[in-house]
Amino acid sequence: MPTLTEPRTPDHAIDPLFIERHSPRAFTGEAVPESELMRMIEAARWSPSGYNSQPWRFLYALRGDAHWQTFFDLLVPGNQKWVADTGAILFLVSNARMRVGDELKPSYSHSFDTGTASLAFQLQAVRQGWHAHGMTGFDHARAPEVLRLPEHHRIEAAFAVGRKTAPADLTVEQRPREAPNGRRPITDFVIAGAFPADAG
Repeated sequence: MPTLTEPRTPDHAIDPLFIERHSPRAFTGEAVPESELMRMIEAARWSPSGYNSQPWRFLYALRGDAHWQTFFDLLVPGNQKWVADTGAILFLVSNARMRVGDELKPSYSHSFDTGTASLAFQLQAVRQGWHAHGMTGFDHARAPEVLRLPEHHRIEAAFAVGRKTAPADLTVEQRPREAPNGRRPITDFVIAGAFPADAG
């Protein structure tokens, strides 16, 4: 495990939005209005991508709608415990093919580009007073069939979106788990020039 910086303080001056974004597991059960979710996805829409191919696809279910149970059932039991109190579930999918001129070609950066859209989505959620928690804990074997993934598409992650529980309302058991974690110091992963000769 890497050594994390504590408390949640950046090494350099940045916009507080990046620190405010974290992945809570205690949510209020409030439904996410579709208009609010579309604003988050609108932010993702403007993300950069190779050849402007925009390979991301957002599949979503709102709390209580006809898709909710189907999406919920694809999550592993450990995630279902806390996702039950969120207001939306999404599966973020990337398209591994892109159109270049009149041709469909493999996209080298489809996962990277979709990850960029993912962060824009999550940061916009925070701006709107919500939080998005990403997860890979879902049924990888069954999800592509249930979600009817086209050829050359890949599920990158699932997300649950909701209004996080206020710190004062957390139970004693929840408090340690809901404290936002730190990050490795920037010196652990920034290198001037090439990797050192002895890098492992």
